[in-house]
Amino acid sequence: MTASHPNAAKPALHGRTVVITRPSGTGSALAREVRERGGMPVLLPALSLHAMDDVASCADALKAALGDDLLVFTSPAAVRFAARLAPLRTQATVFAVGQGTARALRRHGVKAPLAPSLRQDSEGLLDHPLLAELHGRRVALIGAPGGRGVLRATLAERGACLREVHVYQRGMPRWQARHIEALKHLPIDTCVLLSSAEALGNLQQGLPAAAWAQLRGAMAVASSERLAEAARRAGFSRVRLAASALSADLLAAAAG
Repeated sequence: MTASHPNAAKPALHGRTVVITRPSGTGSALAREVRERGGMPVLLPALSLHAMDDVASCADALKAALGDDLLVFTSPAAVRFAARLAPLRTQATVFAVGQGTARALRRHGVKAPLAPSLRQDSEGLLDHPLLAELHGRRVALIGAPGGRGVLRATLAERGACLREVHVYQRGMPRWQARHIEALKHLPIDTCVLLSSAEALGNLQQGLPAAAWAQLRGAMAVASSERLAEAARRAGFSRVRLAASALSADLLAAAAG
């Protein structure tokens, strides 16, 4: 029997241009996947990620949090920056907002992180039965400043003794001329992958007007209903909903 190609069952992109808006320095694996599926990746980072200014204080805060009852990691970046501060050794029950974050935790030695299997966002995680009643439980929310605040507010409402540990910070990216040049002649069937409302806002506010107008002409592939609506409000007339923010789901929607 002839072995099938590892990408045989994956939807092909048939030369379609795919704009990747992941944070600076994190889009190369997704770009490689786009090429393997026959697409043309364009890297347009819409966020920059940085360590917090006071690294020593962050490390102390994280080490204290590792002794809490429950840990909630908000993103793969939260895991990556936390692991630079201290080994992620803990007796706590560890939660991940999505499967990508859970994979990052396993790579850093957390054996059985809990993550939503369907809805890959804060609301999906909050449906977990172990987070339904938190009265008196010590819960650490590990991520970056800002965001929607859904986890923060809901965990506190459910009675958690909540501490937030900021292990990294997000900011505007620094685009180079090559990034802007790549947007000038996007084909009509281009897809732009969106998995962050903050990233979408950075694109809208920071890109030159002509470049933003060109990008808005693409098909927006959004990782959630909330983000799909944000894309429509930002001016995208064509919006397609992906099953989640996972790379495979975003690219499946882009190929559709």
